[in-house]
Amino acid sequence: MIAKRPPGRQLLLQGNEAIVEGALAAGCRFFAGYPITPATEISEVMSYRLPAVDGTFIQMEDEIASMGAVIGASLAGVKSMTATSGPGFSLMQENLGFACVAEVPCVIVNVMRGGPSTGLPTSVSQGDVMQARWGTHGDHPIIVLAVSTTQDCFSITVKAFNLSEKYRTPVVLLADEVVAHTREKISLPHAEEVEVIDRIRPNMPPDWYIPFENNSRGVPPMSAFGDGYRYHVTGLIHDVRGFPTQRPDEIVPFMDRIFRKINQHFFDIQMVNTEMVDDAELIVVAYGSVSRSARRAVREARERGIKAGLVQLITLWPFPRQSVEPILRQVRAALVPELNMGQISREIKRINQGVARIETISRIDGHLITPNEILTRLLRI
Repeated sequence: MIAKRPPGRQLLLQGNEAIVEGALAAGCRFFAGYPITPATEISEVMSYRLPAVDGTFIQMEDEIASMGAVIGASLAGVKSMTATSGPGFSLMQENLGFACVAEVPCVIVNVMRGGPSTGLPTSVSQGDVMQARWGTHGDHPIIVLAVSTTQDCFSITVKAFNLSEKYRTPVVLLADEVVAHTREKISLPHAEEVEVIDRIRPNMPPDWYIPFENNSRGVPPMSAFGDGYRYHVTGLIHDVRGFPTQRPDEIVPFMDRIFRKINQHFFDIQMVNTEMVDDAELIVVAYGSVSRSARRAVREARERGIKAGLVQLITLWPFPRQSVEPILRQVRAALVPELNMGQISREIKRINQGVARIETISRIDGHLITPNEILTRLLRI
């Protein structure tokens, strides 16, 4: 008789604590940050968990410096992350752009709260969705993921690191105050059961190394500083060796490549969970903590004979059009509840192109959209 493998650890954790567990499982060994509500627990737990696994925690003087330190650590070959909320995320945007153009893998957790400015420091919001996509200036690709449960906070954080390493890009992980502070039982898998992806390192002699090579995957190998490979890093648009250029025949291929490395891997990057959509006549499209309310509302609608379904967005950017558009074609209406003035609903309307009826629920008072609010709207539709 073969003995059954014991399950992974069962823990009662906040979402913020689960994010730390996911980061450590993915191999994160450097954290730089500045405390800010409602993300502070991530820094607090990292401050004593990282040294225990031979990692490094630094409390920086502000969020600008935090992002700079994360970039530096990643360039030195260490998986790195930071965590903040809206005001701090705003301060990080210039260095986030640097990470995009220099193709530096790192993970930025933004636990969203009400804004703008100091806003509602202890209240829930989803107002940073468009900032996560377009906050740093210029044309740039970005990957943005959203978590809705404490279990998500573990598994999607692992996925965020894997995508960052695989495609040499910053990945923004959006949580919100409710997800961050909801305490739930989760199961942490055994270490060997967690898929961990590391960046591709150069395997050629140093003289042959081209740090920004335009290869078929669009993702050049990345050496660590100190490994003996010549590697020039700049925030300027650069040639394949990393040196600034003004030549169109070098600028265009570079920009095309950093977009191509994301665009040609949509199948791997874009993630959506669906529930009861096969025969649905109405769907709710939601993400983050609102998707929890939406799930309850959809199940109650089914109990009342309404053919409702749920589309939970995990990847927000690049927007998962290939998954959402076919579902919009089969239903007569979609409801998009959000804790903002309608940021993702604009994307839904854009890809819908008038085929289905699109309705929205927006809440900006710092309180969660309830299942009853969503159910009431479904009944009305």
